[in-house]
Amino acid sequence: MEGIPMILKILRLTLHSDAPMRGDGAKLRGFFATSFNEHALLHQHVTDKLIYKYPLIQYNMLPEGPLILGINEGAEVLKEIYDKFDEIKLGESVYSVMERGVILKSEEFGCSQTILSYRFATPWLALNQKNYDKYRKASREERRDLLRSILVGNLLSASKGLGYVAKEHIRLELGEIAEEICQLKDDKVTGVRGEFTTSFEIPELLGLGKSVSRGFGAVSRLR
Repeated sequence: MEGIPMILKILRLTLHSDAPMRGDGAKLRGFFATSFNEHALLHQHVTDKLIYKYPLIQYNMLPEGPLILGINEGAEVLKEIYDKFDEIKLGESVYSVMERGVILKSEEFGCSQTILSYRFATPWLALNQKNYDKYRKASREERRDLLRSILVGNLLSASKGLGYVAKEHIRLELGEIAEEICQLKDDKVTGVRGEFTTSFEIPELLGLGKSVSRGFGAVSRLR
């Protein structure tokens, strides 16, 4: 049947430390990449070559603390390592892990018969150098149209990376949106916050857009 979502196995690992963790998703990713280098899915490198595909492990630094999301094979890797460390080093700071939460679920991803509402829990990096120039020169309405088509494209590329074929037209509308300047590696980049509705099931805190492994573009359902 057309329009049927696929089932993803998703593990969410939350960590609570002796003091609030200061840092970002990139630093969190760096800690796991260094500590468990043998697992390529944690850092997306194989013998110094970058793996260009949708990341199956995504590192989010949320206001309530770190959350690491593992998808399918990524969930299996997190199951193996989630209790193999007692401290986390982010930059110069070391935090003792006091408590860890592990939730493993099967969740739907894909075309939906109903329109669902979402917001970006972390800034969405929609723009690359090419479309940034186009965005800057555009009118307000043109900007919204551009962002809308980019977001549909992000859903399709995540689908491709996860082995899902969207056989129905994805309906998507943007709600209120706002720009936010973000730090990505050594650069300042434009991120987007806001809400959208779409005919697509997206698991909680799954990332869309650029740099999702570093915690950008995490999507949260509006209930």
